Amino acid sequence: MAISPPLSVGWGYGIVLGLGAVFAFGMILVTWILKRYNNELQTSEMFSTAGRTVKSGLVASAVVSSWTWAATLLQSSGIAYRYGVSGPFWYASGATVQILLFATIAIELKRRAPNAHTFLEVIRARYGTYAHITFAVFGLMTNILVTAMLLTGGSAVVSSLTGMPTPAACFLLPIGVVMYTMFGGIKATFLTDWVHTFILLIIIIIFSFTAYATSPLLGSPSKVFELLVKAAADHPIDGNAGGSYLTMRSKEGAIFFVINIVGNFGTVFLDNGYYNKAIAASPIHALPGYIMGGISWFAIPWLMATTCGLAALALEGNPAFPTYPERMSSADVSAGLVVPYAAVALLGGGGAVAVLLIVFMAVTSATSAELIAVSSIFTYDIYQTYFNPGASGKRLIYMSHACVVGFGIFMAAFSVGLFYAGISMGYLYVMMGVIISSAVIPATLTIMWAGQNKWAAALTPPLGLVCSLITWLVTAKKTCGSLDVDCTGSNNPMLAGNVMALLSPLIFTPIFTLIFGVDKYDWQSMMAIRKGDDHDMAAAAHIDLELVPGERQESAAEEAEEQTKLLRASKTAKITTVVLTLALLILWPMPMYGSGYIFSEKFFTGWVVVGIIWIFGSILTVGVYPVFEGRHDLWFTAKAIYLDITGKKHPSSYHNSTATYVEGKDSKDGGVDTPPSKELSVGEEKIASQ
Repeated sequence: MAISPPLSVGWGYGIVLGLGAVFAFGMILVTWILKRYNNELQTSEMFSTAGRTVKSGLVASAVVSSWTWAATLLQSSGIAYRYGVSGPFWYASGATVQILLFATIAIELKRRAPNAHTFLEVIRARYGTYAHITFAVFGLMTNILVTAMLLTGGSAVVSSLTGMPTPAACFLLPIGVVMYTMFGGIKATFLTDWVHTFILLIIIIIFSFTAYATSPLLGSPSKVFELLVKAAADHPIDGNAGGSYLTMRSKEGAIFFVINIVGNFGTVFLDNGYYNKAIAASPIHALPGYIMGGISWFAIPWLMATTCGLAALALEGNPAFPTYPERMSSADVSAGLVVPYAAVALLGGGGAVAVLLIVFMAVTSATSAELIAVSSIFTYDIYQTYFNPGASGKRLIYMSHACVVGFGIFMAAFSVGLFYAGISMGYLYVMMGVIISSAVIPATLTIMWAGQNKWAAALTPPLGLVCSLITWLVTAKKTCGSLDVDCTGSNNPMLAGNVMALLSPLIFTPIFTLIFGVDKYDWQSMMAIRKGDDHDMAAAAHIDLELVPGERQESAAEEAEEQTKLLRASKTAKITTVVLTLALLILWPMPMYGSGYIFSEKFFTGWVVVGIIWIFGSILTVGVYPVFEGRHDLWFTAKAIYLDITGKKHPSSYHNSTATYVEGKDSKDGGVDTPPSKELSVGEEKIASQ
């Protein structure tokens, strides 16, 4: 049934192009301000690592933003629509544990390869060329799949809400992202991530309060509960306890849970974007940043899907629902249209605008992280490694810019191809683990175990991929007799392929270890990875490179102290992540699943209230805390802009490397104002007396 879009096509072009331009020019302006007043020259190191000095608040908001894909909002609500209250929890817990566990990897990476730009540099430093090429292929496949999901899901929603042609949305969504990423590098992605996350959380809160407090159609958890009971009576779910939407006992939901866990291990542990953020984090801030980010992110899909997915179920029998009197088709659910339909039913045109905004935020912020990830791989792991080992900083940043533009164009064209092939975001989401997850365990062992030899690392991922593809397609052929999109995208084939992909290294790694022997790696070649040489860019800009954040050479005593802190953080990370993982995967959901408990009205109300409280905790953690943590930077920069505009102090005084620097005030012997110290600021190295 054709449904007319609730908004005009002008809304689509206005938000995609207009808001994209606002963010692009805003971040270009911020980049210029940081260079003018804070010595943040856009060197190759600053572009890809932000000087390795970002603090925990911004790291947490960046993790939340990067992990909030279009699928986070759309697929989670589709799962809620299909399976009821269990769907949002299975989605949220099955995708939070990877971020929590990655905190351990982030600390080990900082400890063992402090100067790395990508995780592939670490692979090459340990194993050499063959393994490096293998993981480069898997890493790029991960980035392509993630970006394709972002653009296919985002363009489908923009098209359904405004009538904007899907191919146009695929090409126009990345334009603003490419611009601000190219000019601002990873620092721009951190700052836009914070803005995007803050707006996204506010809109989710509006949706939840509308559905559960103010809507004339719903307006309370008890009303939603009543309509969900009616929905279960009208069309009970096979495999759910009592056919109810109000139970954690869901057979198909549990299958999705396993697929979700397996696939998301690949998209975290093999996505260079997460390693980029770990590398950019100040050493002592990587662990709290990832833990805070993971816990804060949990509330987004959980509350979003508990609101929009369940609202769609409750309202589809109401004339306000776009598909009334029909139920949503499976194709519409897979395309991610549960959220826009529910929002239109709850808030009319305003709901459609809000969904357009959050999808735009989710797509562009996560796409920015993917652009940086791919440009880092091409610049450092392909160009510098195999074509120009002595590349200057200027040449490296030129390549980074070229790769950002090239990858943006390639992914727009690729996403249009997927659209015409009938491949939706939902299909890509459950299929991604089949393609990439065979490299997860070898990649993790590279950082965590000295015994993995180079042949186990190089050969296990491709052999696991072959096994997972065979398992996936054979299961599809046996269970439903064909290899079309509907059959191969069904739960059982995807479950078999995903599990084979993740677990096949448990067979291949011991075999290759027995054949070629246990390695005795000493970690020294990782420590030997060096930063890029940006002296040429600093000289051209007439700035002392030592004043650029992250470029000051640390003494041996400082490096030893940092290693001690990282070792302590590593022990904390392992304990914390294991406890949180067990809580989210076992202690909380499994008793409810095993008992087959069907929610009472009071229990459902409490379930919703916990979600709303959690989202407020998230907004404090990743919305308010980064501003508080960076208050000294913000005050210094605002003061410097005021003094510059009024003519009282020229910015060149901040770049004077011969002056005596006194932090935060003028010195009587010719000193000048300087940015706050490393202990106080987000992304600033302490500038001592020069």
